[in-house]
Amino acid sequence: MHLYEVLRRPLITEKNTVLQGQNKYLFEVAKDANKTMVKQAVEKAFKVKVNSVNMVIVPGRTKRMGRRIVEILPWKKAIVTLKAGDKIEFFEGV
Repeated sequence: MHLYEVLRRPLITEKNTVLQGQNKYLFEVAKDANKTMVKQAVEKAFKVKVNSVNMVIVPGRTKRMGRRIVEILPWKKAIVTLKAGDKIEFFEGV
C-alpha cells in the first residue's frame, strides 16, 4: 500500500478540536493500515514528528432513510499524537 493511500480524510469535529490543544489529530485511515504505516504517512505528508499512534475500529450500524434501511460499514480511525511544538497547519482555522 502506498503511503498516500493510508490517510483517507481528516476528522474535524468539536471533540477533535479540543484534542488539538493536546497535540492530537484524528484521521480516517485505510482498513488494512497499521500504526507504523500511519506514522510514516503523517510524517511524510505534513513534515512533523509523531510521538504515538492509537487505532480505533468504529463499528458499523444501520440507519433509516425514509423507507430504506442503509448499512454503514465499519471504518478505522487513528489518533496521532505529535511531538511538542509541532502542528499540522491543515487543521488550523477550521
